[in-house]
Amino acid sequence: MKSFNEQVYDIVARIPSGRVATFGQIARMIGRPRMARFVGYASNNKNSWHLPWHRVVFKDGSLCGPGFFEQQYKALKSEGVKFTKDKKVKMDEFQWNPERDGMPMDIRDLPLVF
Repeated sequence: MKSFNEQVYDIVARIPSGRVATFGQIARMIGRPRMARFVGYASNNKNSWHLPWHRVVFKDGSLCGPGFFEQQYKALKSEGVKFTKDKKVKMDEFQWNPERDGMPMDIRDLPLVF
């Protein structure tokens, strides 16, 4: 069985270029809807830095804190993601929907660990 972090990494790895997912969305996808904060903690693991963490944002489209903001903004912009005037992702256009975006997510691929 995969650990919580491994399940998070599997999902983050599937977020396509030009799309974003929220911390809460990822938590819901692995059946742990109240653990969005722990998705964020998983991003701090040095073994996961190869993943496209720049595609993970807050539910209102806000980008991560000051240390990563500019890098995340530039990376998303280079992928064609559009922003509001206050530099929030236009979530209605760019939030990842695995069914709509042709990348179905089969939750059975991600066994839950309690």
